[in-house]
Amino acid sequence: MEFNLADLFECVAAQVPEREAVVWGTTRLTFRQFDDRATQLAHGLRSMGVGPGRHVGILTYSRPEYLETMVAAFKIRAVPINVNYRYVADELAYLFDNADLEVLVLESSFAPVVAGILERLPRLAHLIVVDDGSEGASALPEAVAYEEVIAAESSMADFPARSGDDVYIAYTGGTTGMPKGVVWRQEDIFFA
Repeated sequence: MEFNLADLFECVAAQVPEREAVVWGTTRLTFRQFDDRATQLAHGLRSMGVGPGRHVGILTYSRPEYLETMVAAFKIRAVPINVNYRYVADELAYLFDNADLEVLVLESSFAPVVAGILERLPRLAHLIVVDDGSEGASALPEAVAYEEVIAAESSMADFPARSGDDVYIAYTGGTTGMPKGVVWRQEDIFFA
């Protein structure tokens, strides 16, 4: 048996669908709700051309949308890329370019700094903004709202088979220079 993180999550969601999976502030999501939202986001990413091996950046604080984006990427065999929210413009530009990001999910408060570096990032084709209550999203008028992506898509899990060889890339905050992407096989993450 191979261990793929999306398969494992879907298995848990199928076994305990009504158990709470996420509690964050006033937000409470059961495993079924979380899985449905991640599936809907996965379909949205796929409609943007994201597929196996493609890179999706996540620039948010610790919140449900961060986890949903990771699981959504895993569902379509894409590669989620963590982004340190403390990075300034030059560090973000470096990481986005180095990681070959094609899609970035970000909180609206980070939109102004991202808007300032977009011209340096020709591969970054899609921006999905999570509403955090700030007015920052106006800096990225071409971005789509996270909840609109979710609402427009199906929660039907109709994804192709996955592999334990699918990867996750963790960017380290290097003490010896710029951040570096560390590639982990999903099966290795499971056993580590």
